[in-house]
Order: sequence, then structure tokens, then C-alpha cells
Amino acid sequence: MEVIKIVLQLIIAVGIFNVWFLRFGKSSEWRGGSASNMKEEFATYGLPEWSVYVIGFLKVTFAVLLIAGLFAPVVTDPAAIGMAVLMAGAMVMHFKVGDPPKKALPSFLMLIMSVAVIAL
Repeated sequence: MEVIKIVLQLIIAVGIFNVWFLRFGKSSEWRGGSASNMKEEFATYGLPEWSVYVIGFLKVTFAVLLIAGLFAPVVTDPAAIGMAVLMAGAMVMHFKVGDPPKKALPSFLMLIMSVAVIAL
């Protein structure tokens, strides 16, 4: 079970790094509404521009802590709980703007993986 937990921690962290560092300004089929980048997506949700940076900071911080948790397990659960809360919020935002369920799939999977990390 420990191997599964480690793999999930790595998948979550790499996924967050990918979205927030490599794909931040790029279009994606998963973006909310018709947004073509992260700032437009947050605007679609009716969120202020500063929230992009706050949420991004939190997600990247929790991702870093999930990696750190491989060496200092005490930080793993708080990081996974924080990530789960943010991913639940992301799902709510998709449904708020009437996105098809497919667009909420990545946040749903990240939520499930975060909960699994906590449970393991």
C-alpha cells in the first residue's frame, strides 16, 4: 500500500506542476467555459485575477509538500487535505458555469487521489 501512496503523491504533484508551470497560458479541453488560458478560466468562474495567484500558490505548495512527504511523512496528510479541498472547489466551479462533467474530470480524479493518499 505504501507504494501506491507514493505513486499517487507523485502523480498529483507532477499533474499540478504540469498545469501551473507548463500549461498555464495554454488552451486545454479541460478549461472552464471557453477559456483559453488560466486567467481566462478564473474569469469565467467569476473570480478576481488575484485568486489565480493565491490558488496557484496553494496548489503548488501542496504539490511540493506531497513530494516532501516522501521524506518527511508528517506533511503528507495536511498537503493531501489541502489539495482535496482545492480540487473539490475546482469541481464546484466547473458545475457553477455549466461545464459538462468531462471538464471536471481532472479535478475529480485529483480529489479521489488526494483522498486515497489520506486514507492510505
